[in-house]
Amino acid sequence: VQLVESGGGLVQPGGSLRLSCAASGFTFSSNSMSWYRQGPGKERVWVAGISNAAVSRNYADSVKGRFTISRDNAKNTVYLQMSSLISEDTAVYYCNAGYVSPKYDQWGQGTQVTVSS
Repeated sequence: VQLVESGGGLVQPGGSLRLSCAASGFTFSSNSMSWYRQGPGKERVWVAGISNAAVSRNYADSVKGRFTISRDNAKNTVYLQMSSLISEDTAVYYCNAGYVSPKYDQWGQGTQVTVSS
């Protein structure tokens, strides 16, 4: 299993970013996928999940209405569109298979998102 996150960066409050996660080593199109984040000094928490055919999506209350999860099964990639970013969104973002909990023990390197003026 290999998970490679990208797209993070420094953004001002109210700004937007789109994260990508390229997955390999498992049958991507058969698996739900999810995003997680780990803020400074905090545990990693679930952010959003999407079913294998993108029929169902679910979000943590803290990001609902601001973040959108999507996927491209032809590219084995899951995305997280983030808008109206706030300082509390500052974290390292990770993806994994699974809908609301990680399926695999392996994690990628994550991508750092910093929201600051």
